[in-house]
Amino acid sequence: MFEALTKGFRAARNRLQGVAELTDENIEQALRDVKLSLLEADVEFNVTKRFLATVKEKAVGEVVKTSVEHKGKKLKIGPGERFIKICQDELEAMMKFDGHPVDFAPKGQLTGIMMVGLQGSGKTTTCAKLARMLKKDGKKPLLVAADMQRPAAVEQLTVLGKSIGVPVFNIPGESPVTICTKAIAEAKSKGCDVIVFDTAGRLAIDEALMKELADIKENVSPENIFLVVDAMIGQDAVKVSKGFHDRLSLSGVVLTKLDGDARGGAALSVKEVTGA
Repeated sequence: MFEALTKGFRAARNRLQGVAELTDENIEQALRDVKLSLLEADVEFNVTKRFLATVKEKAVGEVVKTSVEHKGKKLKIGPGERFIKICQDELEAMMKFDGHPVDFAPKGQLTGIMMVGLQGSGKTTTCAKLARMLKKDGKKPLLVAADMQRPAAVEQLTVLGKSIGVPVFNIPGESPVTICTKAIAEAKSKGCDVIVFDTAGRLAIDEALMKELADIKENVSPENIFLVVDAMIGQDAVKVSKGFHDRLSLSGVVLTKLDGDARGGAALSVKEVTGA
């Protein structure tokens, strides 16, 4: 992703060499270079369009200084550098988030983390990774196997839980809502302070899935709802994240399989659409 953006930004900077002021005309081609690099990085088209409109609004009409003071030294800057700085600031603003990755309940109370996502996104594995991280941070997590839809999902979480030394709760034959509800009493009896709910996914968003997730949310009132997204779904990341966010109000997003994807623009798209 960063390689694609670097290539586009470098081309944009080179196009603006020698101009004194950023105008509609001279930044049009530079914006096109940035646009192509964002799309190549798999950033969703409408997100890209909004980003470029903001950059253009901030850049056009700006008279560029020939030098700037930085850490006591005078550095020469040109219109290309200024244009790239506006792009960088806007990208940082898009990804900025004030707060903490996980919202913990007050001391002595149980913190709920509900994991949601499509089938195959890596949700169950992410639940175990999250539990392992929480355990390293001194927390005592309980994993809840509430995915009764996918064959072997419960067994998978049980094996993962055993390998990291974290208890896993499930009630064979019960509904996901009942399992999640009863898991709260189980967590308290075991002295756990964080509970991670592994919920069912589908191949695509459907009403049955959303109702089940909404019912779980209503019954357990988790402090956090994390959407697990496969980074390789690219442009579809917007549709998926918006579908879950509109129904559940996501508090965070986890991108999986980034090591298998050279683009990763889904991160920008999801953050822009959900704010999570």
